[in-house]
Amino acid sequence: MSFETISLLLNWAELGALLAILFRLGYTFELIANTQRELKRAIHHLGEGRAVELGSPLAGARAEVTTGPNALARLSP
Repeated sequence: MSFETISLLLNWAELGALLAILFRLGYTFELIANTQRELKRAIHHLGEGRAVELGSPLAGARAEVTTGPNALARLSP
């Protein structure tokens, strides 16, 4: 094989590798976008549940107990 033939084959292989990387990056960005959507949906759902909880008579006392830097330590029933 001549140098030109080998060079052309290597150029095509490089182009194929770059296209494969781009497709993989596209899939990765799509996965990140889907994850962000799911997180936003979950946070919104949790916020709706919290709003319902805040409408109850015990919500004020519970909200006071769960705020602050040691909120998780004080959540035990």
